[in-house]
Amino acid sequence: MSDGFVSPHSDYLRRAAVAAGIPPVADSGVSRRRKDRHGRGPRGPRFHPALPVWTTRRESFYEEMQLALAQMAAREPGIADIEFGVEEVPPSNPAEWESHDVVLARSFPRDRRRGLRDRIVLYRRPICARATEEEIPLALRVILAERICDILALRPEDLLD
Repeated sequence: MSDGFVSPHSDYLRRAAVAAGIPPVADSGVSRRRKDRHGRGPRGPRFHPALPVWTTRRESFYEEMQLALAQMAAREPGIADIEFGVEEVPPSNPAEWESHDVVLARSFPRDRRRGLRDRIVLYRRPICARATEEEIPLALRVILAERICDILALRPEDLLD
């Protein structure tokens, strides 16, 4: 006896019952289509999650950063020894020696006693607030080149050509 309710596992249960030799129950004639609430059309995602439309701003920022780093690492192999990170915003309490201007990125020198490598942290929201969508790749390249050159004692022109 079926009351029209279709569970998400009904197909699995139906196949398992047939495999076990249990005869199938007669279909009640109730349609299984999804409810079209208030006549607004089909429900569910419009795009497949693998499409670029589905990527978030954070993901696209991270991909642009990886692309810029890959291009720079091809020119300077020392970049492989630096750790990179992305945070949304900088900490609200800057150190006493730091300026109180807007911080786009920070570099942290190597600490041999603790076994830490050189690190560069980019702050996504301040960078995105000061650059348009089209300018972000160039802004990332410039910011990364400045911070990398501080650590490796290079000229920024060597990485940006």
